[in-house]
Amino acid sequence: MPKNKAHKGLLKRIRISKTGKIRHRSASHKHLRSGKGGKKLRQYRRDPYMSSADTKRLEKLLFRRLRGREQPRTALRKSPSPAERKAAREAAKAAK
Repeated sequence: MPKNKAHKGLLKRIRISKTGKIRHRSASHKHLRSGKGGKKLRQYRRDPYMSSADTKRLEKLLFRRLRGREQPRTALRKSPSPAERKAAREAAKAAK
């Protein structure tokens, strides 16, 4: 069965932090700024992280579990280190 591939256009527009949050650039901030007021430009600069509802929508495009703003850090599954895997294997052998 073929592998699922992440949406390349989306990957070019966002950054995924180590904790699983999504950083993005606000629209209307790059050019034609002379017609916009200072307050508006400061608001565009304000919050680069995406909300949970939008993050959930992007999970389908990226084929990856992401963490929104309201989700706890424990919601993201971390793969065990080699030492943890070895300890788990030895514990399973001892349980037999």
